[in-house]
Formats: sequence, structure tokens, C-alpha cells
Amino acid sequence: MAWLVICRDIDDSEALRQRHLERHLAYVDTILDQIAVAGPVASQPQGVHAGSCFIYHTDDRTVAESLLFNDPYFQAGLYRETQFQALRPAAGTWVGGATWR
Repeated sequence: MAWLVICRDIDDSEALRQRHLERHLAYVDTILDQIAVAGPVASQPQGVHAGSCFIYHTDDRTVAESLLFNDPYFQAGLYRETQFQALRPAAGTWVGGATWR
């Protein structure tokens, strides 16, 4: 199992994102082995940042929360909302095909 975390940015977040980008990326580098995939979420059609998505390699919600809460973006108040969802990867190239086979 994994944890999917969707974070929605506060309004007018771009300056705050840029101010903390270097620290955020440095932090992500330290936890890469615990991330299946992560990246910014863009609003459509403008393509500006609207939030972030993380899929953490852990069965433990407390670990997933700690990974997010220690992120400089989170600590800077970039996110107005965060949602944690348990995820059971079942199909796709990331899981090596289909898990039911």
C-alpha cells in the first residue's frame, strides 16, 4: 500500500512557491527513497501551479504525514488544504503491469 497526498495551494501562491523552491527540492532529495512519484499540479487552462501531489511508499499514515509536514512548502503555509488517501497500486508501468496477474 501507499499514501496519496493531494495538496491544494493557497491563492496567489506562486511567489511563496518560488521563495521556498530550493529548500523544498533539497528536502525532496533527502526522502527520494520514500517517494513513488511527486510533482506540482497545474490548473487548467492557465497551467500555473495549483498544488502538489505526492505518493509515498509507506503503509503508515503517520509516516506519510511526517514526510509532508517536514516539507518546507508545508511549513511555509503554501497549502490551504491537504488530503491523505490510502492507495493500493494495482495497474500501470509503475507497478510493473497488473497486480492481479
